[in-house]
Amino acid sequence: MNNFKDFYKGKRILITGHTGFKGSWLSIWLNALGAEVIGYALEPMHEKDNFVLSEIGSKITDIRGNILDTDLLKETFNKYQPEIVFHLAAQPLVRLSYEQPVMTYQTNVMGTINILEAIRTTDSVKIGILITTDKCYENKEQIWGYRENDPMGGHDPYSSSKGAAEIAISSWRCSFMNPQNYEQHGKSIASVRAGNVIGGGDWALDRIVPDCIRALESSKPIEIRNPKAIRPWQHVLEPLSGYLLLAQKIWNEPTKYCEGWNFGPKMDSITTVWDVASRIIKHYNIGELYDISDPNALHEAKLLLLDTSKARIQLGWEQKMNLEQMITYTINWYKKYNSANIYNLCVEQIKEYQFL
Repeated sequence: MNNFKDFYKGKRILITGHTGFKGSWLSIWLNALGAEVIGYALEPMHEKDNFVLSEIGSKITDIRGNILDTDLLKETFNKYQPEIVFHLAAQPLVRLSYEQPVMTYQTNVMGTINILEAIRTTDSVKIGILITTDKCYENKEQIWGYRENDPMGGHDPYSSSKGAAEIAISSWRCSFMNPQNYEQHGKSIASVRAGNVIGGGDWALDRIVPDCIRALESSKPIEIRNPKAIRPWQHVLEPLSGYLLLAQKIWNEPTKYCEGWNFGPKMDSITTVWDVASRIIKHYNIGELYDISDPNALHEAKLLLLDTSKARIQLGWEQKMNLEQMITYTINWYKKYNSANIYNLCVEQIKEYQFL
C-alpha cells in the first residue's frame, strides 16, 4: 500500500456512491491507505454486492442519502469537513435510462450540480474528482479514440446525461472555481472518464460479467445482446488508480491538472463482448453463448474508444493489466465470494495490482 507514499493517510475523503461497484472498491483502497473515508450513497442494490460482502461500511463513516437531497448533502459536508471529494453516485445503466430518462437526468445532471455546489460552499474541500463515463462523448463510431477536448454528446439518455454533466462541471470550473482565481477560492475540480469497467462484486443488470456469472450459476446459457460491440475493457482498479493519482497531483499543483481526463485501456484490451464472454466461459470450463441480437433493439454504441495519451504523458498513468489478467482477477472474486473474507480478498488484489 505504499504507492501513494502515505499521501492519503489521515486525509478526510468523501465518496458519493460508495455502496456501488466502483465506489466500494475505492472505499476499500482508501481505507487500506489510512484515509478517513465518509461514504454517502443509497442502499446497495444487491445482497452480494462487493460493498455488502466486504463489510467496508463498518470500517468507514457510512451515510445513506440521495445526492438530490440538498439539505442532507449540506449537513454531511458541514459535519465531516472533507478535504477531497470523489463523486461516483449516478444512474449508470444505458437500458434503464430508456425506461427512466427523467430520473437518469435528475441523478446524473442535477445530482452532479448539487455536489459541485457542496464543494463550492464548503471551505474544507480542496479537490473534487467527478466521475462521468467514456459515453459522455458525441460518439461517431470512429476507429480512433476520443480525446478530452472532443465534443460532448450521447444518443441515449444515460450517455447524453453524462455529457450534460461534463458541461456543467466545465461551467462551474470556469464560473466559480477557475484556476486563474485559485488564491481566492482555493479549490480544484476535475472530471474523469473510464472505459467498460469489470471486476469482482458487480451484480448490475445488463452488464456482461454479472450477466455471465448469473447464467453460469443457474446453469443457463449466456445470452449476448450485442456480440459484435467493441468496448474498451479495464479492471476496476485501473481507473481508480488514475483517480487517486490525479487527486494527489492536484493537491501538489492545484492549478495544473484541474480539467478532464481519460483513463482507458491499451489497444490490446479493446475487444468484442462475445470475446470477453468466451474468456469467462474458459475460466469456468462450463457454459455456452447464445446470440440474441435484435436489429430493432434500443440503440447502444457498437464502437467506443478512448485516447489516453494525455494521462500517460502528463500524469505518468497507464493501464497495467492485459485482458487476460483483468478477467482472471475478476473471476477469482466470483469464484471465492461464497467462502472468502471479501475485504481481505479485495485488499490482496489491490496489493498485487500495485506491484504489477
